[in-house]
Amino acid sequence: MNLESKVIIISGASRGIGRATALLLAEKGARVVATARSADELKTLEEQSGGRIVAVAGDVASEADMQQVVQTALDRFGRIDVVINNAGYGVFKNVDELTVEEWDALMATNVKGTFLLTKAALPAMKEQGEGHIIVVASDVAKRTFAGGSLYTASKYAQEAFMGALRKEVRPLGIKVSGVYSGLVDSHFHAKGQGHETSQNWLKEKDMANALYYIVSQPTHVVIDELMIHPLEQDY
Repeated sequence: MNLESKVIIISGASRGIGRATALLLAEKGARVVATARSADELKTLEEQSGGRIVAVAGDVASEADMQQVVQTALDRFGRIDVVINNAGYGVFKNVDELTVEEWDALMATNVKGTFLLTKAALPAMKEQGEGHIIVVASDVAKRTFAGGSLYTASKYAQEAFMGALRKEVRPLGIKVSGVYSGLVDSHFHAKGQGHETSQNWLKEKDMANALYYIVSQPTHVVIDELMIHPLEQDY
């Protein structure tokens, strides 16, 4: 499907899944507003897209920054069709090893950031009578593991947030989709991208293709949930 008329905001777009998705959606014709904290990496992304991507540096944990991202999209393009909440990271330790600072910082990005960008975009979507909120969560929004208390708590929180939001906005013509991925070969993991142990994991492009599939559905179709794993991962 051609995305020529779509205006899409993506957080965490400076690298990884966010970057791959921004480039793919721009290639498919969307007008993409990309945000992340790294202004330099965003500038490179903007240049690489040939002008299809508008970069706005900002912290998803800052209400003012997310309002600015949304306002930029409205000023440049007049509407917002899709918000992809992709920004996030992980800290993996036993509970008694976690610090309060680690807890607060991760929750600010993974959970508060999802709330703030979504909240900033909703008034425009309500006025339009349509829109689409997507959250790139994880399969650990539905399971737990030792050493993952902080990360899984953030993903369970995103899951609950999506569930309640879906009930609020579905009658208004606004879609809500959750993406639950398994292992992805990216900078996210401690051994680094391209390590021999992750050769058969999902690739960033796989995730970008999944997100393209979701946003390219016709108006009357919503992909409520998409669970995606590499074949080698037990499920």
